[in-house]
Amino acid sequence: MICDFHLHTEFSGDSEAPVRGQIEQAIRLGMKEMCITDHHDYDSDFSGIDFNLDVPSYLKTLNELKEEYQDRIRLNIGLELGLQNHIQGYLKEFIAQYGSCFDFVIGSSHYVDRMDPYDASFWQRTTTDKALERFFTVSLNRIHSLWSCFDVYGHLDYVIRYAPCPHRFYDYNRYAPIIDEMLKCLIEHGKGIECNSGGLAYGLPEPNPCRQVLSRYRELGGEIITIGSDAHQPARLGYDFDRCRQILLECGFTHYAVFHERKPEFLPL
Repeated sequence: MICDFHLHTEFSGDSEAPVRGQIEQAIRLGMKEMCITDHHDYDSDFSGIDFNLDVPSYLKTLNELKEEYQDRIRLNIGLELGLQNHIQGYLKEFIAQYGSCFDFVIGSSHYVDRMDPYDASFWQRTTTDKALERFFTVSLNRIHSLWSCFDVYGHLDYVIRYAPCPHRFYDYNRYAPIIDEMLKCLIEHGKGIECNSGGLAYGLPEPNPCRQVLSRYRELGGEIITIGSDAHQPARLGYDFDRCRQILLECGFTHYAVFHERKPEFLPL
C-alpha cells in the first residue's frame, strides 16, 4: 500500500480527526509508514479559523505516538506550512528553529490577497481566468522567495478545487509559462511536488496537480514526488491511491518519495 504523506488531525484548525484514528486507519489499510502534516498558517486570522499550530504540543504528542506504534507502523512527523510572502521573515525563522524537528515539510499556498479560493468572494471580484492566473503568479513568487522553507510544494493547483468553471477543469497550456517556471524553480533547488488525491475526493476529474502538470514536471527532470490524500478524516486516508499510482506511471514516474529527517527516499510505484 502506498504511504500517505499528507494527513491532518485535530491539531489542524479544520479537522477533528483524532491522531490515533488516522494512525489506526493507516494500519488497517496496510501502510508501512505515514506522515501527519498538520496546518501551520501564520497570519490567517481573516479566514475565521485558527490555523496556528501548537508546535510544542504537536511534537510531544506525535513523538510519543511514534514510539508507541513503532512496531506496527512508521509514523513520520510532518507539517503543512502556509506560504505568504509578507511573512517570509517569520517563516524562515520558524524553519530555522523547528525544521529539524520534522521529517517532512510541505509548503502550500492557500491564500491570495488575504482570500481563500474556498470563499466565493475570491471568484466574484474578477473573471475565472484572471483569478487562476493571479493564484499561479502569486504561488510562483512564493516559490522563488520561500523554497528553502519546505521539501515539497503542496497541491500546486489547489485553486481549481473551488473554481466556478465546467467540471472544475483548466487548460494547463493557458498558464504554462507560469507553471513551468514554478516547476523549474522547484527542480533547480531540489524540491518536489505532491500528487494530492484530495482533488479526486472533491469530485475533480484528476488529482492536484492535474495530469498535464505531473507529466510536465517529469519531462523537465522532476523526480521527487510524494503521494498524499489530504485527509481530514480517517475515511479519506489513502483515497484513490490506485488511481494516483496509475496516473503517475502514465506520466513517466517509476518511483515515489517518502521523507525521513527532511531527506527523500524512493519507493517503487
